[in-house]
Amino acid sequence: MNPIERALGILLLLTGGKLIPATTLAERFQVSLRTIYRDIDRLIALGVPVDAERGAEGGYRLASGYLQPPVALTRNETAALLSAMALTRSSRTVPLADDLTSAQKKLLASLPKSVHGLLKDAERIVGIEPIPADIFHSGTKAEANKDWQKALDGFMAGILDSKRVRFEHCNPVRQTVKPHEVEPYGIMFDRDLWYLAGRCVDTNVVKVYRADRVRNLEVSGLFFRPDKTFSIQSLLGGAWLSNAMRRWEQEEEIARILITANQARKLSADWYYRHAVFTPTDDGRVLVSIPSTERARILPLVRWLGPGAELIEPADLRKEIAEELAELAGLYATDRRTEPAG
Repeated sequence: MNPIERALGILLLLTGGKLIPATTLAERFQVSLRTIYRDIDRLIALGVPVDAERGAEGGYRLASGYLQPPVALTRNETAALLSAMALTRSSRTVPLADDLTSAQKKLLASLPKSVHGLLKDAERIVGIEPIPADIFHSGTKAEANKDWQKALDGFMAGILDSKRVRFEHCNPVRQTVKPHEVEPYGIMFDRDLWYLAGRCVDTNVVKVYRADRVRNLEVSGLFFRPDKTFSIQSLLGGAWLSNAMRRWEQEEEIARILITANQARKLSADWYYRHAVFTPTDDGRVLVSIPSTERARILPLVRWLGPGAELIEPADLRKEIAEELAELAGLYATDRRTEPAG
């Protein structure tokens, strides 16, 4: 029996779910214990999740859930899944992208030949319009890269294996890189970006991290007990952003803009700024407090709000917008109308 045949035989024996000692495997295949150890290492190197337990009653077995029973899908069920895959792929970066590709190939292989050609290239019949650029919130734009994909894949692996993950989170505002150790709970997709949700071990708080700002993610060997009360649904509808803004208010400088009631109604419809703090004033206006003093964020907002919006703080940006408005006033004070051509 050659090594490949023996490795396949070991794999089949381990599918029963019971621990099989190395000595039993050695006797079964009439080889030394050292050879069995090499065979197990070879299986692990190929990506087969072999669990090993030491001790007198230890042995080897396949990780639970590695081999799944066959599932029979109808033609319509298969087409529905392929359509859902096309929708998912429109996000540019998806969790476990390589596994999604192999799953799609298996689905296609299960189709009857009469429709195989029709659905082989799903993008020919299922079109997904990409999410357009959000010019107003330019900071949310991110290009997919290998780090982003690695973060998604690693975080999903941590969820599936109930293992902690470690990574570095880059804050472009503070220009800092901070290490984190997290118990991964779930992922969500919002406005063309993936977010990772999990309990921060240092603070014991469930936090949300933008996947494109995560670097060098790795799954640790530390298991954790998943919180069965947690649901990613609790963070949807902007709840995660509202929670983050409350935390940012304790960490960041605050910009304050005095606006009219009508402008407040308009701004409260925005997906981002509706989570800011709106405080009514005695004169019927509203003071908006935003946990950011970024020039690129605050000045465009004031311009967009237009007349009736007064930037109160920070003082340096107030001075800058005043100079800008004075320049505009001078420009528009000149009548540029011309007589129509004869």
